Amino acid sequence: MPLPGDVPQPQPSAEDSFLDLLVETLAALDESVRGQFLRQYFRTIAHIDLTEAQSNENWEKILGRHRELGVSLGKKVSLKTAIIDVLTSANVLRVPIIIEYDELKKLQVNAATDALTGLHNRRFFDEACEKELNRAKRYSHTLAFVLLDLHKLKDVNDQRGHLEGDTILQLAAATLRKTLRASDTAFRIGGDEFALLLPQTDSDQATTLCRRIRSQYETELRPLQLGVAVTLDFGVSVYPQDGDQQRGLIAVADERLYALKHAGRASSSRAAPIEMPARETPVAAAPKPAAAPAAETTPPPAPPRTSELRKWERVSLSGTKAHAVLTDIGQKNARVLDLSYGGVALLLNEGEDVPEQFNAVLNVPILPPVRVILRRAYALRSDSGRIRVGCSFVS
Repeated sequence: MPLPGDVPQPQPSAEDSFLDLLVETLAALDESVRGQFLRQYFRTIAHIDLTEAQSNENWEKILGRHRELGVSLGKKVSLKTAIIDVLTSANVLRVPIIIEYDELKKLQVNAATDALTGLHNRRFFDEACEKELNRAKRYSHTLAFVLLDLHKLKDVNDQRGHLEGDTILQLAAATLRKTLRASDTAFRIGGDEFALLLPQTDSDQATTLCRRIRSQYETELRPLQLGVAVTLDFGVSVYPQDGDQQRGLIAVADERLYALKHAGRASSSRAAPIEMPARETPVAAAPKPAAAPAAETTPPPAPPRTSELRKWERVSLSGTKAHAVLTDIGQKNARVLDLSYGGVALLLNEGEDVPEQFNAVLNVPILPPVRVILRRAYALRSDSGRIRVGCSFVS
């Protein structure tokens, strides 16, 4: 509330507000991009054709003159005044048009967008992280941070050229747009690096989504016949269990990304061990036939490729609401314990049984319900008396 004797301060016009926003937006752009815009801008308002370097130089003069006028007059001065002063002094001002609204909106979009992929850029990622983290804290929601790395992009650039490299970057961006929910946001934050912000998403859900993205991306790449095993590696961190500050959460996701890359390189030189579920005993096991003596020493099988190891890796769904509806067995519900490329593990009560082959509808977080045909592979009894039933997918 103004006090008696106060001098009312004039409210900025819409044009002044646009110009203030223009200054902030241009400050965040690379010099070359800023020069491109300013060249067109000066051409519009003054009918002069400057180089990008000259356009940037004149803009710096305008900003400097704006500061000088504010100090000398002791009050806020419109940027329009400084523009007119500098251009009039140079005898180049012809048309008193400052900026069109549509051009300003276009500039705002360009300032937040990666030109190659159309995704949000690193600058916008930093702003969105802070906003989403504050929202998650305010409403006590989880928030997943995901960092993705385009594996072997350099090999594609070296062997197939940078145009092909640009194509697979654009294809990665298209895969992210098709796979994410409306509430999720994707960013390109570096040459071969992407990031995701997934509100109200826990670690298992984020990991399942990342595996789905990677599988979909590899499918999209197949027709290109690159001859290079390009894929997306990922690292996940989740607020609040992995931290409550943006920098720490990103650091955790980055550590897990490189741990996955390192594990992939290590496992590519040896076969992955097959792990049986802990603390479970077979319900029934068929006797093993005696092995015939080897006539000669045979070389060990070649180790599987990294992409194959990843494909068959089991994704734990414990702690989620994942379940299967067994449509052939009276719409019976069974918990889904884990999922892989080749099959699924179900949990049933003791005494319940499933046929050798049956139909089911899988309900897994993030994915839509999927109708599948399953073939029973094994049944194991746990200490709790419940039965773990391993099933393979029938093509």
